[in-house]
Amino acid sequence: MRGLGIAATLVLVVGAHGVAAQNQETASSAGCGVGTILFEGQRGAVPQILAVTTNGSLGNQTFGISTGTLGCERDAVVRSPTEVRMLMISSLDNLATDVARGQGETLESLAALMAVEPDHRARFFASLQGDFGRIFPSENVTVDEVIVSINAVLAEDPVLQRYVIA
Repeated sequence: MRGLGIAATLVLVVGAHGVAAQNQETASSAGCGVGTILFEGQRGAVPQILAVTTNGSLGNQTFGISTGTLGCERDAVVRSPTEVRMLMISSLDNLATDVARGQGETLESLAALMAVEPDHRARFFASLQGDFGRIFPSENVTVDEVIVSINAVLAEDPVLQRYVIA
């Protein structure tokens, strides 16, 4: 069964590569990471899905954002809430751990993607940590619920409300 999944993935990758030869535009909605690099210049749903899946399954976006590698900009300003959502999809458990601790690589990456100014980061981390139970009320919380909760927490703080995710 596992071999069948690998074979199907290879068929998709080879097929996606053929599509790329026809149209060489970047699948920018995939964010940054190894998947984005592998499928760079390819257009269409299949390469974008494969790029996002690769980025998510390898968990490399957090590393890339933190180090400024893999096509990620370390101090980039988020141009779309999609990148915040993609980080959460690929690293929600890590984010929960970091929020509970009030520090960590995934939390730093979230702050960077949300363009939280360095002077506001300690307040941002402490605010999320203080409302951990509200942001992560159960093990089954969804990414969308976490985003809504983070927005609510940030909206209540006069300094942090500027970082509410649109």
